[in-house]
Amino acid sequence: MARSPCDLRLLLLVAAAAFIYIQVRLFGTQSHCADRLAESEKSENQCTSQLKSLIDQVSMQQEKIVALEEMKILQDEERAQLKILIEDLEKRSVQNLLNKNVVPVAAVVIMACNRPDYLQRTVESILKYQTSVASKFPLFISQDGTNGAVKKKAMEYKQITYMQHVDLEPVRTERPGELTAYYKISKHYKWALDELFIKHNFARVIILEDDMEIALDFFDYFEAAAKLLDNDKTIMAVSSWNDNGQKQFVNDPKALYRSDFFPGLGWMLTKSTWIELSPKWPKAYWDDWVRLKEVHRNRQFIHPEVCRTYNFGKHGSSMGQFFQQYLEPIKLNDVHIDWNSEDLSYLWEDKFLIQFGKEVVSATPLHGSDAVLKAHNMGADVRIQYNDQEDFERIARQFGIFEEWKDGIPRTAYKGVVVFRYNSSRRRIFLVGPDSLGQLGV
Repeated sequence: MARSPCDLRLLLLVAAAAFIYIQVRLFGTQSHCADRLAESEKSENQCTSQLKSLIDQVSMQQEKIVALEEMKILQDEERAQLKILIEDLEKRSVQNLLNKNVVPVAAVVIMACNRPDYLQRTVESILKYQTSVASKFPLFISQDGTNGAVKKKAMEYKQITYMQHVDLEPVRTERPGELTAYYKISKHYKWALDELFIKHNFARVIILEDDMEIALDFFDYFEAAAKLLDNDKTIMAVSSWNDNGQKQFVNDPKALYRSDFFPGLGWMLTKSTWIELSPKWPKAYWDDWVRLKEVHRNRQFIHPEVCRTYNFGKHGSSMGQFFQQYLEPIKLNDVHIDWNSEDLSYLWEDKFLIQFGKEVVSATPLHGSDAVLKAHNMGADVRIQYNDQEDFERIARQFGIFEEWKDGIPRTAYKGVVVFRYNSSRRRIFLVGPDSLGQLGV
């Protein structure tokens, strides 16, 4: 059946509309693709530019790194040269202090940190008596840290060699809540003693702290004691300090004792002893470590009845612990003793053991809970036995002496016996342990 011309025109019209629609869609798609392609090209150009910029930056950083490495090498070389120069200057300074015709008795080192006013007081006290014996006792200040005021003060004294210990590593305590100061102090002590004994080869060193004054016969005392220290290997160190050296407990400026308890606070040791201690030196609390039986190994310490040092350091690492009760009332010796003419052979272990044992046995024994009260009414030496640490602390508290023990040893004790004067008189009080008489062989 034949189509009418009208139907054909309609079909052509529909086909034309469809064709036009498809063309429009194709054009839109092409246009969108062209836009995306243009954006991609633009993005690619930006990435290329950024990559080039990054490459340039990396190249510049590499050049800076190379320059810094070269600078570090130069600084290391300069630092090494400066170290050699400082060591040479320090060596010359030490040589200038030493008289070639005089063998030093001991180097004297003042341990300092951040108290310039204390340091000045200490140095001025020492120089009053050291100047005349400077060749025998060359003087050093060892500063821990970088406190500018302390360094400036130390450098004012041309007759003193200045040393500085700088350790910037963070301190790691072994237990929470501990003061880092005790760790720094211990490290400083080891460094300073290594310098003096190993680097400068001194035979003996006297250690003082920056809060001490010395007695007028301080250097004579240590010169005489040096011979004893060298010849009697049962003596580990000589101290100028008596823990029970308060005014009311001392009388005789010539009296010296052996003790199983390390006093510290102005003390002298030999190079051979330091060579033994240095490799195992503790991270902290070095003084309590020396007081351990496993460290001093049955060796004793010499100390005077009347102190040759006075500790005025109310403010410091120990926060003024015990200061008013035990340190402030200390009697500093004010009588000149010609120690080089004194016979100190009684301090040899065998002689001292016998003589001290006789003195303890000859003292009047007092017994009972009122023994302390009885002691006040006696006119001669007395001895009171304590049963254990708690009993000792009770008796010590009544008299007012140090109650503290370390590793089973009371302060100042020899064979468990603590001796002190009664009210500044010649009378002595002996506090005797349960096995003291046996240890004394009496």
